[in-house]
This record gives sequence, C-alpha cells and structure tokens, in this order.
Amino acid sequence: MNIKNKLLGYALAFLGLVGLALSAGNIIQGISKAFILIPSMVLTAIGIMILIVSSGKPGNSKSRQVEKEVPIYKGKEIIGYRVEG
Repeated sequence: MNIKNKLLGYALAFLGLVGLALSAGNIIQGISKAFILIPSMVLTAIGIMILIVSSGKPGNSKSRQVEKEVPIYKGKEIIGYRVEG
C-alpha cells in the first residue's frame, strides 16, 4: 500500500505543478488565474505531504527492526535480559 500512496502523491504533485505552470502564463483565456492557482497550490501541497508521510522516517529504521532479548546469566540463574539489535 505504500507504493500506491507514493504514486498518488506524485500524481497530485504533478497535477498541481502543471496547474501552477498554466496559471503563470497566458495560456488560458477567459478564466481568472486564481481559479487555477489556488487549487493547484492545494494539490501540490497535498501531494508533497502524502510523499513525506509515505516515505516514513529514514533515520529511525533501526527502531522498527525487531530487537532480540538475550538472557544474562549468573551461574545457571538468569538475572536479567539484554537487548541486542
């Protein structure tokens, strides 16, 4: 499902950028530029936010891994556990 979110984010951001480009030029006649500019900015922002959320936190990938608990022995008795990862 993560790849679908990324594709949706890219598509929305692309459509928003196309709309921004159209509103910057004199391509469209008879329509106020605000009717194109504002939705384009919103689409671009939503697309970027979807991409940021779907990418996750790259610096925090170790915390998502399953860490293994290893027993600490004193003689034959377990006195605690240590986390290895």
